[in-house]
Amino acid sequence: MRSAELARLISGHIFLHACMAGMRLAAPLLALRDGQSAMDVGVLLALFALAPVFLALPAGRFADRHGLRRPMGIAVTVAALGAAIAVLFPVFPVLCLSALMTGGATGAASISLQRHVGRAAVGPTELKRVFSWLAIGPAASNFVGPLAAGLMIDYAGSAAGDTMGFRAAFLLMALLPVATWFWIRTVQDLDPARPVVGAPPTRAWDLMRDPMMRRLMLVNWCLSSCWDVHLFAVPLIGHERGFNATVIGTILGGFAVAAAAIRVVMPLFAARLRENVVIASAMLTTAAVFAVYPFMVDAWAMGASSVVLGLALGSVQPMVMSTLHQITPDARHGEALGLRMMTINASSVAMPLFFGSLGAVVGVSALFWAIGLVVGLGSRLAIGLRVQEAAVHPVATVATTQATDRKKP
Repeated sequence: MRSAELARLISGHIFLHACMAGMRLAAPLLALRDGQSAMDVGVLLALFALAPVFLALPAGRFADRHGLRRPMGIAVTVAALGAAIAVLFPVFPVLCLSALMTGGATGAASISLQRHVGRAAVGPTELKRVFSWLAIGPAASNFVGPLAAGLMIDYAGSAAGDTMGFRAAFLLMALLPVATWFWIRTVQDLDPARPVVGAPPTRAWDLMRDPMMRRLMLVNWCLSSCWDVHLFAVPLIGHERGFNATVIGTILGGFAVAAAAIRVVMPLFAARLRENVVIASAMLTTAAVFAVYPFMVDAWAMGASSVVLGLALGSVQPMVMSTLHQITPDARHGEALGLRMMTINASSVAMPLFFGSLGAVVGVSALFWAIGLVVGLGSRLAIGLRVQEAAVHPVATVATTQATDRKKP
């Protein structure tokens, strides 16, 4: 895959994801300012993850049929409209609708981008490399979106935090998807992968009949839960230790920076990395960090643990995506990506409730140990995710042919 094309896709991903990330900061702040309860804000935040639970599979099938640009055009339009209606009507019910629209659009766009990049890559080494680069997009946008929204809220109004500042933040978020279309509008779509003629109709859950797919989804869910439990538990432990909000935010920031940094480094060593080895190592490292995390009473120690955990968990997504594209039929890549996103987002909605209930009964420390034990035992599943070179999807040949044809006069 050409570097210039990949750079445009990453840039487009950053701007669209930044729209959702900025809305995820600004909408709850406006709701709290207007007197909404903590439960209302929790529902509002859950809606950002809830929409992809229901839209992921249809979006994946749509991407399989129509490629990149048409799904991306729809996603850009929905995200821009979702932020724009909050400019016109900055009230709680409309904010909930905005959360559904921007969250759903971002999820659908991610599936289309991941599918396109995976099909355009030639061979397993390039799969690992391009997915490592693509994974940098959400990490960057989680910094850019909230920062831009926060600056607009504080400085665009006549007083910090007034309604005009929030309207300005929502307007800026509505413009970011337009920048996404600027970057991807010239990307050449790949020919759609055609299903086998005469094959019986398929359902998304048929993919789970493959033992490798079941193993991959279990491992991915397990590691996604680790990501969630860290974000959930660190503020609680930090509060118990008497840390202020800045220190707690810095600890979580170290995790985010480490997760992004490892994805910058991984493309340099893509040829030497083996998906199952990286995933299994990440699971064992996570289990070890979770075992000692509750004993960290110093902010520096917690920060170091958070960085190690960020390096481990940040390395997982490119390996999971590479494996998924190698074990999935070409005509069903989007469907498989939708199935993965649906399970992860469903977990992100449900698991915090489970963590809260479990933490209230056994304590936060026991929560770390319980999840760490599950992850450690689950590393045996990751070891079995070895993909033979011959199993790499044949679209590599198609992508190579298309790349050669584009160079011909």
